Amino acid sequence: MAIAFPNRARSYDENARRIRFLGHDGMFEIRFSLDIDVLTKGPAPGATTESGYLAAFDALRTGIIDVASRVYGSKRENLIVLKLSDFK
Repeated sequence: MAIAFPNRARSYDENARRIRFLGHDGMFEIRFSLDIDVLTKGPAPGATTESGYLAAFDALRTGIIDVASRVYGSKRENLIVLKLSDFK
C-alpha cells in the first residue's frame, strides 16, 4: 500500500528544530520530521519564527510530501527525518 497524507496538520518542535507531520500506510501511522534547515537553507531563507517555518512548510507542502513519499518508499520505517540532502 502507498503512503498517504490525509491529515494536513503539522507542528513545530522547537527543541529539535523540526516540523512534524503524519502519513498513513494502510492502518499504520508514519511519523515524519522535517529539519528546519530544509527551509532556511533552501527556498525560505527568511523564515526565522515558528509561524514563518509553518507558512513555508504549507507553501512547499506538495514538494515536501513528494520527497517524504520517496524517502519512506526506500526506508519503510515508522519515523522518517527529512534532511536537506533528501531534497537534492
